[in-house]
Amino acid sequence: KGFTPVELKNTDVALLQYTGGTTGVAKGAMLTHRNVLANVEQTGTWISQTFEMGKEVAMTALPLYHIFSFTATLCFSKFAATQVMVPNPRDIPGLVELIKKWDFSIIPGVNTLFNALVNNKEFKQHKFTRLKMTVGGGAQVQRTVAEKWYNATGCHILEAYGLTETSPGVCGNLPDAPWDGSVGYPLPSTLVSIRGEQFVDLGVCSDPEKVAEHTGEICVKGPQVMAGYWEKPEETANVLVDGWLRTGDLGLIDEEGNLFIKGRSKNMILGPSGQNIYPEEIEDQLNNLPYVCESIVVEKDGKLTALIYPDFEAINADNKNSDEAITAIMEENKKQVNETLPAYSQIASVKIYNEEFEKTPKKSIKRFLYQ
Repeated sequence: KGFTPVELKNTDVALLQYTGGTTGVAKGAMLTHRNVLANVEQTGTWISQTFEMGKEVAMTALPLYHIFSFTATLCFSKFAATQVMVPNPRDIPGLVELIKKWDFSIIPGVNTLFNALVNNKEFKQHKFTRLKMTVGGGAQVQRTVAEKWYNATGCHILEAYGLTETSPGVCGNLPDAPWDGSVGYPLPSTLVSIRGEQFVDLGVCSDPEKVAEHTGEICVKGPQVMAGYWEKPEETANVLVDGWLRTGDLGLIDEEGNLFIKGRSKNMILGPSGQNIYPEEIEDQLNNLPYVCESIVVEKDGKLTALIYPDFEAINADNKNSDEAITAIMEENKKQVNETLPAYSQIASVKIYNEEFEKTPKKSIKRFLYQ
């Protein structure tokens, strides 16, 4: 008594989910009840083939206010999973104690979390008897991290791709597939198209020599795509075109249907003769080299500079913590990366950062602070 029933439609807004703010001011994505429930079904269908009702244990180490963790939690709830809420995932020793106590079967995470765990001695000594699903999102998982995770746990990381604006799931690798650099295939009821100038569909890339002409903006259509940005009609009109969401991400689709992410369109750097340089690809190579924790590649005075936060834990362990030694290590890393790159995208200089880069709540680097 005293409450008035409210008529509810699946097109009504369920929540305002704010974007990560990696390139500036965050925007409120209007996610409807249909958006969220559709993505719970889409992602659930993809990852839950081996889930057992009431028997799974999910380790929730990501903040629930981030859409990746939020939707994953709803998906696990469908299977009445025990969900272990981690109060402080930055406390890796404390997280490892929870892992040993609960011996989880499912974990969603991001590259930085996986990397911290695989470099923890007690984590590597734990015998994983139940782990059946590891999902990586937020940012691409590095090859070395994926391989170390598999060696430690016996479980491959299922690499996924999504956005706040898509509730978030768009693509995912097949369960149990090893790391291959792609983010897999579109989820059920999802269309992905690569668009170029004048919004032309660039099709699939079947020839390694034609990667450039098949690389364009990733566009998505499906029931998980947001209604728009809260009170931002102009920005909504810029990203929703003929039912397609323009993601702002650049990528290509191979002839088998796998989506490969090249980077963000806002991050792309034009080379001296108009060549497209994708800094994320260079960063991925740097981050896989010795003593590199994370990096950002930026343009300074027409040349590329690598900003590097070293892995000081490994450096100290190997007694290489003098400024001269660190500089020498990073110069050698620069040389090694440049040997794989065309002249127009080679790194000209390296700048060492003694503190990790500032990040959003989902652990993505706030690149705009370092441009």
